[in-house]
Formats: sequence, C-alpha cells, structure tokens
Amino acid sequence: MIKTTIRASSLPGLFDCPARWEAVHIQGKRMPSSGKAMLGTAVHKSTAVYDESRLKGEGLTADEAAGAAVDVLARPGEDVVWEDDLNPATAEKIALGLHGLYCAQIAPAADYVAVEATCEALTIADLGITLTGTVDRIQRTDDGLGIADIKTGGQVVGTDGRVKTAGHAFQIGVYEILAEAATGQPMSAPAKIIGLQTGKTPKGQRAGIGRIEGARAALVGSDDVPGVLEMAAKLINSGAFFGNPRSMMCHSRYCPIYNNCKSRR
Repeated sequence: MIKTTIRASSLPGLFDCPARWEAVHIQGKRMPSSGKAMLGTAVHKSTAVYDESRLKGEGLTADEAAGAAVDVLARPGEDVVWEDDLNPATAEKIALGLHGLYCAQIAPAADYVAVEATCEALTIADLGITLTGTVDRIQRTDDGLGIADIKTGGQVVGTDGRVKTAGHAFQIGVYEILAEAATGQPMSAPAKIIGLQTGKTPKGQRAGIGRIEGARAALVGSDDVPGVLEMAAKLINSGAFFGNPRSMMCHSRYCPIYNNCKSRR
C-alpha cells in the first residue's frame, strides 16, 4: 500500500481535481502564489503575532503586530502574480484593515490556548495515509476546547454578517483529529470559522464567526457509508488522478499541469 501524506488544507482540493492535487502534492510542481493568497497569508501572520503576544503576556498592541502583515507583503519569499485589481499597495491597505477588525472584534472575546499549532504527523496505517497540518487556533469555550480557523476572501462574510462555512468541514475535521492527537484532549466544542471579508474599502470589510458541528462525522463514515478519509485513501492508492475541467481552479494561473491536462480536451 502506498504511504501518502495529506495536509488538512489540501483535502478539499483532492476531491475538487485529483489531477491538480497529485501534480502539486505528490509530484511537487508549484505555481507562483496569487495576490489574494498573499493577502490571506499576511493577515494570518499579523493576527497570529497579536494572539501569540496576548497568550504569552508580551503586550504587543494591534498596531505593533500589524507590522507583520506589512513585512509579508513587502518580502513574500516566493514568486507572486498579482491580479489586475490587486497590487501590493492595495493588499497592504486591506490587510491592515482586516487585522484591525480582527483585533477589535474577534480577539477580545477569544480564549486561545494555542496559536498556529503545528500538529505532529498522524498515521492511519490501515488506510495508508498520514495526516499533517497547522491549526490556526485552539480555544477554550464553555463547551470545552475547539478549533478556530481563519478564512479570508471576497465572499466569506455576507452583508447580514453570516460567515459561509460550507466546504470547510473536511479540513476542520482533520484539524480536530490532529489537535486531539497533539494535545491529548478532546475537541468537544463546535469548530469556529473566523471570516474576514476582503473588501477594498472599510465599508466592504467585515468580520464574523461561523460554526461547524460534527465535522469529524463525515471523515470516519459508518458501516454503510465510507468516510472521506477512506475515499481519499482509495483514490490516492488507486493512482486514478483524473482531471476536472469544471473546477473553479481549472486555469493556467492555478494549475501547474493546465496546458498538458488531457481532461480539458
């Protein structure tokens, strides 16, 4: 049986387009990062610096921690293809706005016990896969410990303040399994999706929290219905990495095998 490592964040991509997933995660082919991805990375970095400071009692202010976002965008450390409507200067303004929203609206109410926690690899021998990942936050709630994951994007928070959680359960479920293995404690509280809307103006920038309950249920399945992890293992071990030309990511900007993909013909 093939032994394959699966990052939690890549699991939805495996089912979206197995061919692209194989090219990136098995063959090691890479594409330049997009401006939107770098914006997300910058916000993740600055908010993590702020929360880590609070956790350790170091006392960084929100403005001081915001410098981490500026540093990421100024020195990304990888090739970046910026979109026509998103250049580094615009990305910096958005990142600083979202960082401020997070520090003012989300962080004060959170009781974090871990920030950017890299979980040790967890091998599921009978499936031939190893799970890895970095959990954005583990927080303490009235219901016990739970996962909190930050998502940025142009459609993550509706005008009604609701955060879109659809499509994140697989990834969150893996994070819960990894966090439990790493801490030795159950993740009994519903997972939270912290949504940060990447509007170009303060009016279009929003922060909110959505909840996902029972994320692990789809991973493990039942006697009658195979779980997501079992289906992923079967797909990977079969080597049948078919393409999906209808994927939203089927574009030369996002896929390293786009120009040679037989599924597009």
